[in-house]
Amino acid sequence: MDISVVIPLFNEEESLPELHTWIQKVMKEHGFSYEIIMIDDGSNDKSWEVIEKLAKEDFNLKGLKFRRNYGKSAALFSGFAAANGDVVITMDADLQDSPEEIPELYRMITDQNLDIVSGWKKTRYDSFIKNNTSKIYNWAARKATKIKLHDFNCGLKAYRNKVIKSIEVYGEMHRYIPVLAKEAGFTKIGEKPVQHQKRKYGTTKFGLERFVNGFLDLMSISFMTRFGKRPMHFFGTLGILMFFLGFIAAAYLGIRKLYFVYNNVLIERVTESPYFFISLTLMIIGVLLFVGGFLGEMISRNSPIRNFYHIDKKLNVEDR
Repeated sequence: MDISVVIPLFNEEESLPELHTWIQKVMKEHGFSYEIIMIDDGSNDKSWEVIEKLAKEDFNLKGLKFRRNYGKSAALFSGFAAANGDVVITMDADLQDSPEEIPELYRMITDQNLDIVSGWKKTRYDSFIKNNTSKIYNWAARKATKIKLHDFNCGLKAYRNKVIKSIEVYGEMHRYIPVLAKEAGFTKIGEKPVQHQKRKYGTTKFGLERFVNGFLDLMSISFMTRFGKRPMHFFGTLGILMFFLGFIAAAYLGIRKLYFVYNNVLIERVTESPYFFISLTLMIIGVLLFVGGFLGEMISRNSPIRNFYHIDKKLNVEDR
C-alpha cells in the first residue's frame, strides 16, 4: 500500500464528507493505493455516525473511536499503530489542510529518501495573536531542538512507515514528533511550504492555553532528549556545584571566626550570620540534587527500555 492518511478529529461532522471526497479524488487522480484512518477523539456531535456512513461507501476508510477526549497525541498514536501504508500522511479534519499536497509529500519521502516531511504554512489565515504567538513558539522550538523547521505545529506531515512505528507519541508531544523521530535515529527531515485554508465549518478546538502547554512540553522534551538516559549528568553536576559553593561559604565563615578569635577580636557567632544559613541551604540542596540524580540513574538502569533501540535492517545467512 502506498499511503495511509491518518486524521485525528474532534467534533468535525460537517467537514468530514467533503474531506473524504477530496482525498478520494486526489488518490484516484494519481493512482495511489491508500487507506484513510479517521480517529474520533471522543466527539460529542455526530462525527462517528458520519464516519460509519462513509465507511460503508468506501472500504478504504477505517474508523477508530475513543470513549472520551484523550487528545491529539493519543489519537495519532492509535492511528499510527493501525497504519499500513509505506508513507503515512497526517492532516487535520477541519479542511484547513489541503489533500492536494499529498502527492508532493509522498514524492519527497520516496524520491528524496527523507524520513519526515513537515508542512510549513507560510501564509496563514489565523488571527494576529495566533500568528505571532506561533512565530515565537516556533523560534523557541528551533533553538531548543536544533531542528530547522518553521512550523512544528503544522498538522500536515508525511512520514516513512518505519518512523511512526518506532516512536511513542504521548501527552501533548504530537507537536514534537520530528524531535522524537530524531532521537530514534531518523535524521532526514525535510520541509515543504503548504497551502493553508480558512476554516469553513465550526470553530477552532485550540485556545491560547495550547501555547503555554507547548512551551512546557518543549522544556520537557528538551530535557528528556538530553538527560533522559543520564539524569546524573544533570542533577549530579548541579548538586556538586551547589554543595561546593555552600561548603566554600561555610569554610570561609569558620576560618574568619577562628582568625578573629585568635586575634582576640570580638565577633558574632557563626550561627548568627545569615550567610551561615545560606551556605547550609546550598549544601542541603546540593545533596538532595545529587541523591535525586542517583535515584534517577538507578531507575533508568532498571527500566525495561534502558537499551531501547530499533533494528533498521537484519542480514540473514541466506543473504550473504
